[in-house]
Amino acid sequence: MTVLLDGHSLRIRDVVLLATSPHNRIELSPKAQQAVQRSRAIVENYIASDEPIYGITTGFGEFANVRISPQDLEQLQENLIFSHSAGTGSWLPREIVRAMLILRINALAKGYSGIRLETLNTLVQMVNADIIPAVPEQGSVGSSGDLVQLSHIALAALGKGRILLRNGEAQPSDAILRQHGITPVRLQAKEGLAMINGTQMMCAFGTLSIDKALRLAYLADVAGALSTEALRGTDTAFDERIHALRGFAGQRESARMLRALMQGSQIRESHRDRTVDNRVQDAYSIRCMPQVHGASRDALQYVASVIQTEINAATDNPLIFPADVPLGGIHLEGGNFHGQPVALALDFLAIACAELANISERRIERLVNGSLSGLPRFLAPHGGVHSGLMIAQYTAASIISENKVLCHPASVDSIPTSANQEDHNSMGSIAAQKAWRVVHNLERVLAIEFLCATQGLDFLLPLRSSEPLEAVRTAIRSVVPFMESDRVVYDDIEAIRQLLEQGTIEQIVHRYYPYDYLLSSDTSY
Repeated sequence: MTVLLDGHSLRIRDVVLLATSPHNRIELSPKAQQAVQRSRAIVENYIASDEPIYGITTGFGEFANVRISPQDLEQLQENLIFSHSAGTGSWLPREIVRAMLILRINALAKGYSGIRLETLNTLVQMVNADIIPAVPEQGSVGSSGDLVQLSHIALAALGKGRILLRNGEAQPSDAILRQHGITPVRLQAKEGLAMINGTQMMCAFGTLSIDKALRLAYLADVAGALSTEALRGTDTAFDERIHALRGFAGQRESARMLRALMQGSQIRESHRDRTVDNRVQDAYSIRCMPQVHGASRDALQYVASVIQTEINAATDNPLIFPADVPLGGIHLEGGNFHGQPVALALDFLAIACAELANISERRIERLVNGSLSGLPRFLAPHGGVHSGLMIAQYTAASIISENKVLCHPASVDSIPTSANQEDHNSMGSIAAQKAWRVVHNLERVLAIEFLCATQGLDFLLPLRSSEPLEAVRTAIRSVVPFMESDRVVYDDIEAIRQLLEQGTIEQIVHRYYPYDYLLSSDTSY
């Protein structure tokens, strides 16, 4: 797959596919190449006229009032990369850095940054050769964008940084670039600043996280339907008339999916007669599933809209406006690099996913608690000698407790930098990495719910659930057999987690209930 980058039409799905597969390639559109060249020509004119322009003929940050002599302009840009490559901590995952590269190229392809086309093409070559810079995880305050992490990418392009190999080793970039026939970049005026002023690290985390979160929100309904069946819950609470009266799109969609998943279930029919089963309504974790899952769905759609906008934004400073655009022919100093919109959205992403995990853990508790479920205690056929899935619930509880700590919003914090010239920062990079962790935690909790719900369903045999839920049970049983006696539960959780990660269960359900979970009303993501 080759994606043409023009700075305007990149989609979340494109970024995910490009970031997670080294075989996918990118190219600059002819329109983008022309825009980049027009922007660069204006920068060259500014240099010739010796006009004072931030970061081109002046220093950076509080040094914006220091004029730079013409003979030092190139050294200024290289020094910028050296001084800003000040990160620390572990290397970021390769797929995150690959996404960062793609997103920065797309931002520069808009033609408002003044970078040379040959420099931008070097970054394109690195992506297509799967040459991924080694970038430390810590150092960004979220404005002026992700300066530190993007500087380490630029450093690698200069041949003076490191490349992260697939085996986790980091090696000098100069030799690896030359092995692939790529000449290291030699920066000219404005180019260092153009390469590092942006929100691409937080957007890289955001893009991959929101894609995964939306898929997990879809799977949360599947896990919840299985648990409802195992607990012999009612589907009355999912009735369309209830949810139409409230009107939230996510709630209505979750209820619609739960109804579809349970339709035709023998288990549901077996306890429909209230003279046999006198429960009037289920606990909140079952009955309010559409309200809770739906609220998270709606939140995730908002996050997706923010990320989708930001990955096609010009986030540089100053911005160069060519003469052929309305009111163009000028440079403007501003603050599009500020990560506040993304920071708020990523904090919201973490909260939305933590709530899906919270309610999932409550269903897990009901499944393993014999006094609540009517099933064998801890889902163990021979309780006492065997502990069954007792400790699986402990693990879920541990994870959601961790999530609660991670959900403290990063965006409410700000520490001034650059001698108070940069006196408000978004901390979006912190929000991004916390959200990434919470999304993966949600996947683990849902894997535990699938494990427990499937075990519970097996105790109800020979009664069967609906056709789609039985297909899900079959898929789980293909990797995790019924737990007749105690065994290493880690292996079971991990096997199911991999089914979720690989999209196996998602694909099964999609055959029965096709739904574009990435966006319910607009498939542009």
